[in-house]
Amino acid sequence: MTETTRRSLMGAAAAAPLLATPLSARAQAANTIRIGILTDLSGTFRDLNGPNTVAATRLAVQEFGARGFNVEVVVADHQNRPDVGVNIARQWFDRDNVDIISSLAASSVALAVSDLARERNKIALPTSSATSDLTGRACNANTIQWVYDTYMLSKTAGAAMVRAGGDSWFFLTADYAFGHALERDTSAFVRAAGGRVLGSVRTPFPGTTDFSSFLLQAQASRAKVIGLANAGTDTVNSIKQAAEFGITRRGIKLASLLMFITDVHALGLETAQGLICANTFYWDMNDKTRGLTRRIRAIAGGDTPVAMSHAGDYSGILHYLKTVADMGVTVAKADGRATVARMKAMPTEDDAFGTGRIREDGRKLHPAYLYEVKRPEESRYQHDYYKLLQTVDAEEAFRPLAEGGCSLIRT
Repeated sequence: MTETTRRSLMGAAAAAPLLATPLSARAQAANTIRIGILTDLSGTFRDLNGPNTVAATRLAVQEFGARGFNVEVVVADHQNRPDVGVNIARQWFDRDNVDIISSLAASSVALAVSDLARERNKIALPTSSATSDLTGRACNANTIQWVYDTYMLSKTAGAAMVRAGGDSWFFLTADYAFGHALERDTSAFVRAAGGRVLGSVRTPFPGTTDFSSFLLQAQASRAKVIGLANAGTDTVNSIKQAAEFGITRRGIKLASLLMFITDVHALGLETAQGLICANTFYWDMNDKTRGLTRRIRAIAGGDTPVAMSHAGDYSGILHYLKTVADMGVTVAKADGRATVARMKAMPTEDDAFGTGRIREDGRKLHPAYLYEVKRPEESRYQHDYYKLLQTVDAEEAFRPLAEGGCSLIRT
């Protein structure tokens, strides 16, 4: 198998505002699969995507091995803008013969590219996009959502906060599709558990770095819990500024509804200790996850931990390539919907998530975990950040199939 990853992109990923790799104008060889990584390489979600996403995808291609067809990987930065993302995706699908687009990050980009994949009969594989609408009202037969979603995060982390006494909430919500979905889904669980939502404030996305006025508004609500319906550097900045204002010392809890290990790394244990978060992958879970993490980091370099989003990049692409091998490259390239249907029919298994399956609505199922961030004195080695509080079975962690409103489900 030949893997084209444009090595120059790897070195430039942190600096370049747009890393779209031009492909040859010649017609694509019939036995070549092209994978497009459309992600955040320079903005709010760089740490939870970025070089580790490219490395995890490359690792999946390498470990898949020679199966009688070639694989090429191209990379671009969508800058967390749906218009930029759709323009790149359209060029990839229409001119450059890209077969599948993965990562996607910002939910607004994922929703737009998912719809384009449906139109072009290609494949969208969101591995770091959270909105549960991707398997609900916006589901389609060309999209599979990997790793996590707002329903799972809300059920695992939000409901746990209510059970622990956090029965009144105020939300800081990133003002785009992901933030809206996370606030909506968490509010439903808070109310179902007998809690109250006292209000919310929408924070501009992207580009907000000063959350002080929003945090003071949340504090003034007298809510017991401030729900952070944001991610990436927005989460990091919100938590840092809440600590600076002494908000948590006043007995107010922060609910980091989508927090990655990369956020904990950026915050440091002194600031992050005691925070509760939901994840579907932790690098230190077992020998397989530790081995996978070493292999990804060997390609990526640097000190950034491997997050659940990176694990999803590896897992999703590996399953896709297994499916192509099962169908035959010609058939798989010709029909994205048929390839997705075969991906759903085949059980999943890899070093990131173990065994699992893909549901009819495109939801990849695997267990979810509730973690607490360790105190500095509890951490014994590099990236030893979490202690496990609860495991939620795969079938329980995600929204019931009949409740999402997906048009693919016939009742």
